[in-house]
Amino acid sequence: MFLGIDIGTAGVNAVLLSSTAEIVETSHAPLSISRPRPGWSEQDPNAWWDATQMAVTQFDARYREQIQGIGLSGQMHGATLLDANGDSLRPAILWNDGRSEIECADLQNQHPEFLEKAGNLVMPGFTAPKLEWVRRHEPDIFEATRTVLLPKDYVRFCMSAEYASDMSDSAGTLWMDVARRDWHDGLLDACSLTRAHMPKLYEGTAQTGELRGSIAKAWCLKRVPIYAGGGDNAAGALAVGVINTGDTLVSLGTSGVIFTASDVYRSNPTSAVHAFCHALPDRWHLMSVMLSAASCLDWACKLTRTETVAELIGLAETTKGEPISELFLPYLSGERTPHNSPNARGVFYGLSHDTGPAELAQAVLEGVAFGLADGLDALVAGGAEIEALSVIGGGARSPYWGKILASALNRRLLYRDGGEVGPALGAARIAAHGVRGGAMEAAFAPPAILFEVSPEATLVQHYFEKRAHFSNLYTQLQPSFAGNAHA
Repeated sequence: MFLGIDIGTAGVNAVLLSSTAEIVETSHAPLSISRPRPGWSEQDPNAWWDATQMAVTQFDARYREQIQGIGLSGQMHGATLLDANGDSLRPAILWNDGRSEIECADLQNQHPEFLEKAGNLVMPGFTAPKLEWVRRHEPDIFEATRTVLLPKDYVRFCMSAEYASDMSDSAGTLWMDVARRDWHDGLLDACSLTRAHMPKLYEGTAQTGELRGSIAKAWCLKRVPIYAGGGDNAAGALAVGVINTGDTLVSLGTSGVIFTASDVYRSNPTSAVHAFCHALPDRWHLMSVMLSAASCLDWACKLTRTETVAELIGLAETTKGEPISELFLPYLSGERTPHNSPNARGVFYGLSHDTGPAELAQAVLEGVAFGLADGLDALVAGGAEIEALSVIGGGARSPYWGKILASALNRRLLYRDGGEVGPALGAARIAAHGVRGGAMEAAFAPPAILFEVSPEATLVQHYFEKRAHFSNLYTQLQPSFAGNAHA
């Protein structure tokens, strides 16, 4: 049996995978986000560790005794700063934090190697500008920093006392030469850091250590090996077999991601498309990212006073697919692809006396779909050829939202077994391959398709026209968003 642990933004998810590649059991432990100022987003690293222990110990002890290896996945880009004793110096600054806009501009202008070597625009979501912000605004904390870790790698440190990371997650720091799959001294120096501040790099399926004796005893496990794993999107890709050129997924989690694999390195930073290493050797990927996807649905639940996302989607279904006039810009945390605007904000437009909770719910589902379609266009403009997308994340549970997405993207959506727990499942598959070895194509073969959603011709045309209004609304409002920088 193999354990996969995903350190998400909304919670820690864990999966137990049998020796015959079947999901035995899943668990979840919630996390909360602190927003001390507008545009800021932080979490306590110790909360990740507490939630991890809660998620693991939810499993039956008889299952835990059979675990042979552990794989890790996690939210990307989070800046976790540790002192010489390995203690956290401040709350981690998360991937959807927008405070470092000025630092981004300065790093981009002064160090063109971020484009040339890191292969990406310097954006507030990435780790490098977060450290530059800390250096400028919290110099004592920066001076005391001895190690910088990503969220899942902090949990790895708690589990094994090892400072280690994988290629896919580390590529999102902006300190890597992504083509060469190694730290880049010049990029580190641009942020007044060195390799000594960084964890050791491993390919995703490599062993990074083993479970500490005290933790193994507390969890009723043996001292099993721990494998490098991957960033949440790369691990999610392994869960659904997205490993070869052209294989593509859409992730409907807190953020929204379209991820397309490649066996060669390429980048398209001008459209805010991300170019990172995959979690497997000699593979890379291009990725579009919108900062608020399923999190928009959570927010809309509070707005409409619905208890669950399923209930919210049920409200939207009462519109019976009839066209609505309301529009929603889903930029509650700013946006990355293609706008690269940390100051963009969410907007409802076209409201009338006839607008009710059902119309608001439908508009939110459509707005997230349009944001993903913008990202898909950016990937295609960069040379990606995408015919169908496997669906992962919590949003994978809704066929109704799938109908909207398929038509807005004008692509088939494939719903595969285990897609709703994608990153944790991918981490478990990494552990299984690490323990057993064998061909990667077999270890990460696509799971069975449970059902498929195809675009509907009438909806394709309707959403094509409505998306033009969506894009024009953003263009008209974009100058006014600049005032949100310090709001």
